Amino acid sequence: MGRIEDAFTKLKQDGKKGFIPFITAGDPDLATTEQLLIALANSGATLIELGVPFSDPMADGPVIQRASERALKNKFGLQEILATTASVRKQIDTPIILFSYYNPLLQFGLKRLAEAAKAAGVDGVLVTDLTPEESGEFEAELRAHGLAMIFLVAPTSTDERLQLVAQHASGFIYAVSRAGVTGARSAVSAEAEKLVTRMRRFSELPIAVGFGISNAEQVRDVQRYADAVVVGSALVAEMERRAGAADFVKGIEAFLTGLQDFS
Repeated sequence: MGRIEDAFTKLKQDGKKGFIPFITAGDPDLATTEQLLIALANSGATLIELGVPFSDPMADGPVIQRASERALKNKFGLQEILATTASVRKQIDTPIILFSYYNPLLQFGLKRLAEAAKAAGVDGVLVTDLTPEESGEFEAELRAHGLAMIFLVAPTSTDERLQLVAQHASGFIYAVSRAGVTGARSAVSAEAEKLVTRMRRFSELPIAVGFGISNAEQVRDVQRYADAVVVGSALVAEMERRAGAADFVKGIEAFLTGLQDFS
């Protein structure tokens, strides 16, 4: 899978674990998104999840919902998001994953999206509301263009479901730490470690854990058993808190550095 595989291979060779930040494209605007993508790469991101704003983000908590609302006010679409990615790709090599609901992708056109995403330097797509049973057409288009198809698994997933995901997934597998919507939490569920252990029985792909991770202690704990940790709501909340600040991007870089400071 190109950059994704290379990123996880290098981590393994160096004896390290990955860090995957999430932001919503266009929050607060696409020009700032471009700056943030560069800042995330410079802050040590293994991969970057770039959220496609959607009007009905049912899997997201209030923080990311508000980010989608702010982004949608700017009235842009996938074409502009991909143009932003293409511009950034000239400056960074960090893998970029589109994190989306299915509707915006379907409206854009699956074949068209796979072609445009590949051309823009996108490395994979995670669709929160697309199950393996229904992913055949999109999965085939992505694979034909060398793009990863990333799936979610949860503590409530049966072994049969984990095995099915293992058969369809590429790039890495995203393990949700707990049932429910996205959002920072004071503690990471013990179910997350159990889920990772179960998933490893069916797949050799790297496993990233996300949902609810909001501080360096939690990052360090999750990296103990997972290949990478995803931080979304905590980062988006920090962006919301710093909105309008003159040192906005530098402040976000400092926040990310703090999340990875285990001293």
